[in-house]
Amino acid sequence: MNVLVFLIPIALFLGALGLGAFLWSLKSGQYEDLDGAAERILLDDEDDVDEGEGREQAAIHERG
Repeated sequence: MNVLVFLIPIALFLGALGLGAFLWSLKSGQYEDLDGAAERILLDDEDDVDEGEGREQAAIHERG
């Protein structure tokens, strides 16, 4: 029973810490653009394609 004297304040502190982190993330705009990353992954940039070919050639050169 004496353990509850320590566990309840620790649980309340961790809950308040989590709530504070959540409120901070709301204020800093972490949830503003939820679809941006999902749409960005579908778009290919020309530079990324060229870099991918270079990595492929380097991997073949390392194996060969």
